[in-house]
Amino acid sequence: MAQKTVLVTGASRGIGKAIAVKFAKKGYDVAINCVRNEERLLQTKKEIEGYQVPCLAYLGDMGQWEHCEELFRQIRKQFGSLDVLVNNAGISYIGLLQDMSSDDWDRVMRTNLTSVFHCCKLAIPGMVSRKQGKIINISSVWGVAGAACEVAYSATKGGINAFTKALAKELAPSNIQVNAVACGAIDTEMNQWMEEDEFISLVDAIPAGRLGKAEEVADLVYHLGYKNSYLTGQIIGLDGGWI
Repeated sequence: MAQKTVLVTGASRGIGKAIAVKFAKKGYDVAINCVRNEERLLQTKKEIEGYQVPCLAYLGDMGQWEHCEELFRQIRKQFGSLDVLVNNAGISYIGLLQDMSSDDWDRVMRTNLTSVFHCCKLAIPGMVSRKQGKIINISSVWGVAGAACEVAYSATKGGINAFTKALAKELAPSNIQVNAVACGAIDTEMNQWMEEDEFISLVDAIPAGRLGKAEEVADLVYHLGYKNSYLTGQIIGLDGGWI
């Protein structure tokens, strides 16, 4: 099998790191990025290279076109082509919408949704020319159900879901599959702001009785990136029966 390459955005920690490491274990060349924590990004790079695969680490904001363009230039230079794109970069904002500034709104939109547009726009031409490729977008159950005090985040994830379904139809004739994973409560740093009583209430509301693991998300993403050429345009819930 020819060597394949995966790009995982927002991969310095949490779900993104778990996904990047999973593909590295399976022998993929790996490109990773994050927006500001260079130390953690380089730690992830070192861990990936421990599986005897090359890793390109790029510090930049995928919500900024120039940064995204430069990352893809480096991917083409080092690896030649991109087989799997995992759009994972994302941030949240906790608070009432009426208290949210327009700058905060723009930052959430740019980081969570515009970044997906940028990366897809740059990945698609190469995939179309080879008549193969996989795009997996990391979404959330809040993109389906909505969450109070996370309106902007919910809006971006709902946008990602619609984006996924539409792009899948557009790219299916070129043998490119586009799917999304709608994560529930996953045990990462993003959920560590909760007080103990809030955490207990959350777990009690999940039929599975626990939070998901980043590695479980990674297993599903790898499966979507490696197999299932007929599965496309799907928003796959991974939430322990929560929503």
